[in-house]
Amino acid sequence: MRETTIEKLGEFGQSVWLDNINRSLIEGGKLNEMIGWGLRGVTSNPTIFDKAIRLSSDYDNKIRELSRAGKSTFEIYDNLTIRDIQVAADIFKPVYEKTNGLDGYISLEVNPQLAFKAEETIEEGRRLHKKVNRPNVMFKVPSTEAGFQATEELLACGININVTLIFSVEQYIKTAGSFLKGMRRLLQDGGDACRVRSVASVFVSRVDATVDKMLEEQLADKQDEAVKNKVQFLKGKAAVANAKLIFHKCLEIFSSEDFKLLKEKGANPQRVLWGSTSTKNPNYSDIKYVSELIAKDTVNTMPEQTFDAFLDHGVIKEAMTANVKEAQDFIKNLKDLGIDINDICAKLLQDGVVAFEKSFESLLNSIEEKVACLHRGIK
Repeated sequence: MRETTIEKLGEFGQSVWLDNINRSLIEGGKLNEMIGWGLRGVTSNPTIFDKAIRLSSDYDNKIRELSRAGKSTFEIYDNLTIRDIQVAADIFKPVYEKTNGLDGYISLEVNPQLAFKAEETIEEGRRLHKKVNRPNVMFKVPSTEAGFQATEELLACGININVTLIFSVEQYIKTAGSFLKGMRRLLQDGGDACRVRSVASVFVSRVDATVDKMLEEQLADKQDEAVKNKVQFLKGKAAVANAKLIFHKCLEIFSSEDFKLLKEKGANPQRVLWGSTSTKNPNYSDIKYVSELIAKDTVNTMPEQTFDAFLDHGVIKEAMTANVKEAQDFIKNLKDLGIDINDICAKLLQDGVVAFEKSFESLLNSIEEKVACLHRGIK
């Protein structure tokens, strides 16, 4: 059988994970098929689970069973999501073993309502880690100040962490810092660092969606054609420029003496994971945020549509080797127009936390509605 582009990308050094999970994907055999094409992991979030439960009948029998047993809405959610995560983790166990723990992970979000509560996030992370009880599961913690504290503590406990909702270089530096502190503490306490893995999930396409909108507003106000052309040229480039600055910082941090000391004791580097990689603008390539973010020792987590598109017409070519000064100059050009990437990233983080909170609330509401409908059906 001919090698797929996804497999080739993995051999190049970038792992592909799927940004989706649901019962039919697991039980229908599609997940196994995608693993055969080169898929190496899965990420989930409340939005994904909300759609899976609300828009299908796949979970109805289990919801009915749990409801009859007197389980609360949260307990039903907990049971349904953990069951999917456990089954998917078992499916990916061979990938986990084949890659010596590099890949084969499933990511489960810690309750997003705790995003600004460090102690509660730590407690919930520990609870989920114990309940899921799989070596190849990562627990997602947001890159808030409370999240950084939780990340350090959970890593120090030997728990795999996926730090999510990273938009800015500043957030990334704090994420890497919490990783280094956590690993240092783990080793000081006699823990086995080689068994612990972490990724830093950098959200990409949302940056372009925001910056492009601001550039469009500026274009409407400009009269000079030369100025308009300059503004037009900047569209669709902010997200990748920002990602390059983050990746440059990653290379710097994980080639430092500080990390080398940890590496000598068995610590693995925290990989950058590119998230939010579907193309929102139909004028851009449907694989823009894959092709332009190819780099060794990273992960790209894709929705199914993007996965299928890259499988069909992706080309493997290193994309992150360009001089970092180009990215720095681009960000400066935006600032000269009054567009501050740091302000944008701060707002995107805030919006992202709120969006996940709303999705979590919607997920619980969907379960409540299902319970009510199923009980009416019973009667």
